[in-house]
Amino acid sequence: MSEQGFRYLDKAAPRTEDFRLLTGSGRYIDDIEIPGALHVCFVRSPHAHARIVSIDASEASTMPGVVAVVTGRDLQQWTKPLRIAPPIEGLLAVEIEAMPVETARFQGDPVACVVATDRYLAEDAAERVQVEFEPLGAVTDMWQALEPQAPQVDPMVPGNLVSHQTFAHGNPRGVAETAFRVVESTFTQQRQTHVPIETRGCAAVWDAGRQHLTFHIGTQVPHPLRTQLAARLKLDESQVTVMSPDVGGAFGQKIALYREELIVAALARHLRRPVRWREDRLENLTAAANSREDFCRTRAAVDEHGTLLSLELEMREDFGAYCFFPANYLARVVAMILTGPYRVQDYAFDVKIVLSNKCGNAPMRAPMSMTSWVMDGTIDAIARELKLDPVEVRRRNLIAPEELPYQTPTGEVLADITPTETFEAVLKAIDYEGFRVRQRDARASGRHLGIGLCVVVEPTTYGSRFYKAAGIPGSGHEASWIRIEPSGVVNASVGLGPTGQGYESAMANAVAEGLGVDPTRVRIHLGHTDIAPYGMGSRGARSATAGGGALYLCAQQALRKVLAIAAGWLDVPDDALRMNDGRIERRDGDAWLDSGMALADVARRAYMDPTALPEGLTPGLEFHFAYDPPAMTYSNSTHACEIELDVDTGHIHIARYVITEDCGTLLNPTVVEGQQHGAVAMGLSGALFEQVIYDETGQNLTGSLADYLIASATDLPNLEIIPMHTRNRTTPAGIKGMAEGGVMGALGALTNALNDALSPFGAVADRHPLSPMFVHGLIREKL
Repeated sequence: MSEQGFRYLDKAAPRTEDFRLLTGSGRYIDDIEIPGALHVCFVRSPHAHARIVSIDASEASTMPGVVAVVTGRDLQQWTKPLRIAPPIEGLLAVEIEAMPVETARFQGDPVACVVATDRYLAEDAAERVQVEFEPLGAVTDMWQALEPQAPQVDPMVPGNLVSHQTFAHGNPRGVAETAFRVVESTFTQQRQTHVPIETRGCAAVWDAGRQHLTFHIGTQVPHPLRTQLAARLKLDESQVTVMSPDVGGAFGQKIALYREELIVAALARHLRRPVRWREDRLENLTAAANSREDFCRTRAAVDEHGTLLSLELEMREDFGAYCFFPANYLARVVAMILTGPYRVQDYAFDVKIVLSNKCGNAPMRAPMSMTSWVMDGTIDAIARELKLDPVEVRRRNLIAPEELPYQTPTGEVLADITPTETFEAVLKAIDYEGFRVRQRDARASGRHLGIGLCVVVEPTTYGSRFYKAAGIPGSGHEASWIRIEPSGVVNASVGLGPTGQGYESAMANAVAEGLGVDPTRVRIHLGHTDIAPYGMGSRGARSATAGGGALYLCAQQALRKVLAIAAGWLDVPDDALRMNDGRIERRDGDAWLDSGMALADVARRAYMDPTALPEGLTPGLEFHFAYDPPAMTYSNSTHACEIELDVDTGHIHIARYVITEDCGTLLNPTVVEGQQHGAVAMGLSGALFEQVIYDETGQNLTGSLADYLIASATDLPNLEIIPMHTRNRTTPAGIKGMAEGGVMGALGALTNALNDALSPFGAVADRHPLSPMFVHGLIREKL
């Protein structure tokens, strides 16, 4: 089927994995039975920063069921430290031990580990491990971190400044000096965490005879995790198998190999016994990984009509106590893509990343989440300062269709996107002019309505060339294999790590489209490093373009061989045949007729009668394809949010939420719609409720879901999604990808709507979360 008329792509279909996941037949880590497995419980530091004076495990070691108590000194003998030291200017090297030996760096830092025959016995024994600490001064916020006398978080990072990078294109400061106005705005995003339904957990089985480790873990990146696990255990990769079963959510938290997981694997090898671990919710909220906590200041030089002439960004991020990723990674992406859909060339950024005595950071769904809020919030600030309509300021600055492809000041190339089209469509859908009339009428009766707009350009591919250009180590390629069995059934695999996104359904459609078979005849195998090809896993909305693209191209490769075998059999040219729903069809003039031959017939000949194959063709139908996508592709959308603000309480009611979305060819619209809903829900929840709170001593005050609030169904609006998809011309099947833009758009649209409602008071919300107490305080300050 030609790309002008897909048979399976762009067609909504139920998620095939949902039957087992929704009927209790899923297979998660705790569903994997391992006879004789020991259980682990970690002893964690109650201090944000403290020297470990001594550890006395004598009482714990004698308790019934306790097999071992280990410390950092034990693990130094069994593991290698993690060294994060990419050759990036302005980024300092760091090293992380499997467990601290001398100093605990945040409340929740593991300092000892109890292994017992039962989880509850391990927990009881952990309470009897006596650790003597000498409390030290703690760094508790990003501003304190750079003060001259601030406590040192990491001895390898003088002054706690782990990364400092600057960039300039053009002469933004010079342009600002002669501009009509320079509008300065600030944006503060609070610290958050991922809250997956299934917390972290793993199980390790060491085969002493084969000298082989089988490691069960819910992960987004099975192969990179295996590579790191093998290296830190001083093993070859062939000695490690990583198996990732069904995973109950991740959102970026399950990319790194964390210290607890490394320790479980090391213990299994050392004790020659299976070992498993499951963290509780308290551990997950305090010691798994945090994200966000960014501050941005923009200085926008404009003319009297609100035209952007130059833009400067100052950004600071609190990365916590440990760097499981290069510290520049998350903020660097924000700085690189900040200008998004807006026309500006004179641009500069200054980005500082600091360490603090808090849980270390990891990417969280849309690690560049605040990008669109910062950019569109700056546009709204320009409109407020110059008393202009924010819609007209956007129209004046949006990249026009005829300007595409457009090279941003950081060198990113925006192509095959439709920001102007989605923007105008959302204005029509939400009836912007009619809303302004309703808003004026409502204010006259004491009601405060607001509307917020956010134009999103979402990066989706992260090809190898992007990482190279950004100075970030890593590959962006993805690999796939397809094996057509003698029966005609199709097995396929790709190196992604599914965590609930619906990959089995979506990827089956990519194979079916490329090969010409019904998706029900395709079985997708994921998450097992001995089965799946080496790929870079799931992160950054890359799975559709990189993973789906690899499978689609591999399927086309398979189709070419299938048709070559059939053509030899039927004695016709290859281009006179096609495959449709697993049947070989033959061209007859302008019509296609069934040839009487099915894929199963071709497959049997390929495997069972290779002497009958055309010259030059090898037996069997097995294919492998590795695909490195473009450096970056983009999808785009425009979000519009209508709210009503209760000025007496500060409560925000979201009355309407509309999205116009362009994310290219859809592998499965059902899956895409779910991703859109999930992303917007996550963005709104983060903007309204979520916050990891540390007090001035570094104690985490949000260790339960009674303290760390997340949105419920009653807090979220119905979403109106208007598809406006156009294909990318450089990717297989025109796939663009998506999954994180909803977070980006939600932050901007909701906050801009609130500021619109606050405009009669002259108040501006420049930080999250937008709690009723915070919003009510803004209003009271202006009364």
